[in-house]
Amino acid sequence: MFVPSHYREPDGSWMIDLIRANPMAIMAINGSSADGPFATHLPVIPDPAATGRRSADLSGATLLGHMNRANPQWAALESGGVALLIFTGPHGYVSPTVYEMAPAAPTWNFTSVHVHGMVEKIDSTEETLGVVKSTVTALETDFGTDWDMSGSVDYFRKIVPAVGAFRFTVSGAEGMFKLSQEQPAEVRDRVQTSFSCREQGRYRETAELMGQLPG
Repeated sequence: MFVPSHYREPDGSWMIDLIRANPMAIMAINGSSADGPFATHLPVIPDPAATGRRSADLSGATLLGHMNRANPQWAALESGGVALLIFTGPHGYVSPTVYEMAPAAPTWNFTSVHVHGMVEKIDSTEETLGVVKSTVTALETDFGTDWDMSGSVDYFRKIVPAVGAFRFTVSGAEGMFKLSQEQPAEVRDRVQTSFSCREQGRYRETAELMGQLPG
């Protein structure tokens, strides 16, 4: 991903926060010359068992994900193969009316993290079940109501044979946080104010991120 210098994240923690807050990723791989690229929307979480300090580009971090084994991308995945995970965060259209100047051009403020790494397919039923349970725990904690899965683990065991789980070791990541940094401070303030007044949550979330930018 091409990231102009002024749109790079102020700190590596911004990428981690975006991944945690937006775990519905797109996994893309090249595929064969006959089939072309594959892409799948799927939940991806940081591996709760991973320890140690993360580098600024997230290299060495471990993520967990899963997809339906009937998905052709699962058959195309190979352990040791490289893949790209794309996480999209808050975003919103910026109308030139907010700039209060002319000439001007519309644009789109957006946030995204592209994560490169190596895939390790998980064959063990118990490990696959572990990925499913870890994913449920992470998503219930952050977005659910702390649902107790204990009564459904036997059901999980029944569906796990159809689940393809994988471990993803990060080789590097780039974060794009395009939040009007190229504009004068007064224009940035107007964009942020405009976004904070919108009904759609993604605009208000973008405004919150704009407010966290270094002065």
